[in-house]
Amino acid sequence: MEIFVLGEGSYSVDSTKKFIPFNPETDNRKDRPGSLFIHVNPFLLKTSTDLILLDAGLGYKDTRDELLLHQHIRNAGFDPEDVTLVIMSHLHYDHSGGLVVERNGKLEPSFPDAEHMINKQEWEYALTGASSSYHKEIFEALKDKVKMTLVEGNGEFRPGITYEPSAGHSKYHQVLWFDLDGSKVFFGGDELPEPEQLIRKFVAKYDYDGHRSAELRIEYGKKAAAEGYTCLFYHARANAVGTVSYQDEQFTVTPLQ
Repeated sequence: MEIFVLGEGSYSVDSTKKFIPFNPETDNRKDRPGSLFIHVNPFLLKTSTDLILLDAGLGYKDTRDELLLHQHIRNAGFDPEDVTLVIMSHLHYDHSGGLVVERNGKLEPSFPDAEHMINKQEWEYALTGASSSYHKEIFEALKDKVKMTLVEGNGEFRPGITYEPSAGHSKYHQVLWFDLDGSKVFFGGDELPEPEQLIRKFVAKYDYDGHRSAELRIEYGKKAAAEGYTCLFYHARANAVGTVSYQDEQFTVTPLQ
C-alpha cells in the first residue's frame, strides 16, 4: 500500500466557521483574534485493487479554477478519474468540501465514477442542514449522482477495510482500519487529527463529546502501537503520517518520510 498526503495548506476559522487561508510564514495570528488555526490533509491510498481517497478537504480552487484536490492527486501521479473509492470519516465542511466542484454555476460530484462510503446516520443528518458545520448543498449535489454505500455500526466494508463508530468529534463520526497488501493503516479523522493530541492529553471544546474523544485517542493510540498501524493525521501541522509507540504510559510518534 502506498500513502500520499494531499495537503491543502493552513487556515484560520472564526466564529462564523469560515475557513480563511493562513500562511504561517507571512500572516500574523494576532490579526485574527478568536480564531482556530488548522491544517488540512486529505489522503490517498494506492492498493493492489483501488485508489482510495480518505476525506476530501475544503474544495478550494487554485488560480486556474482547478480544484486543489484534483491537482494534488495529479501531483501524486494519478488522474482524479483513477479514484475508485471515497471513504469519509464524517461530513463537516473541512472534510467534505472537495466532494463537489463548481462548474458553470452548478455543483457537480468531484469523483462521479467512484463509490462513496459514508456512515448512514451522518449522511442523513448532514442532509437536514441542521448544523452550520455541514453544507447541505454539497450532499444534495451528490445525491443520486454517485454510487453511495451507507454503512451503520461497525463492520468490514471490504476485505481488509473495517470501520467502527466513534461518536466523539461528531455524533456519527467513524474511524477506519486498513490491513491491505501487507500494510496496516489507521485513519481516525477528527478523533485523532494530529500527533500532538496523543502526546499532550486534553479535552477539546469543539468536539461533540470531548471526554469520549480524549478517551478514544488513547485507545486508538495503544492499538496502533501494539499492532503496528501507521496513523494518518488529517489536521497535522507538519508530519501527517507516523508510527506510534507506547511505553511507561507515554506516546511517541515517529514521522514517516
